[in-house]
Amino acid sequence: MTETTLTIGELAKRAGVAASAIRFYEDQGLISSTRTGGGHRLYRRDMLRRVGFIRAAQAVGLNLADIRSALDALPNQRTPTKADWTRLSRAWQPLIQERIDGLIALRDQLASCVGCGCLSLKSCSLYNPDDVARRRGSGARYLMGDTSRAVLAEEIDAKKK
Repeated sequence: MTETTLTIGELAKRAGVAASAIRFYEDQGLISSTRTGGGHRLYRRDMLRRVGFIRAAQAVGLNLADIRSALDALPNQRTPTKADWTRLSRAWQPLIQERIDGLIALRDQLASCVGCGCLSLKSCSLYNPDDVARRRGSGARYLMGDTSRAVLAEEIDAKKK
């Protein structure tokens, strides 16, 4: 190894991830390596910053496709700079806000209904009589934003027809 490269084990240790994560990121095209004559992977030191960027973006809740898109947008496949992170993180703020709003709604509704027809038959008869929310699709309908008022109004309209 030269001073400007890291082995997979060194990169994994410095980045605080498993070597399998490093291989996965490479398989996904998020980082790159060169190979020695014996087939061992060697990573440029700037891959440490790219792995840090990937981990930070994952912590924000981005999926690998979004992360790959962000990295692909950088000139010459370079490592993100502070300015890049600032620009990208601004673009991600609406996504983060949407997740925050969803978590707040979940918190506020959690005590009254689990949203999938509820675990309490007493509550279900109030929030979802005869399981009418199922017509809106599968999943936790009330936690997904449907309201009992809208579901019941829809049911009344359907009965009128």
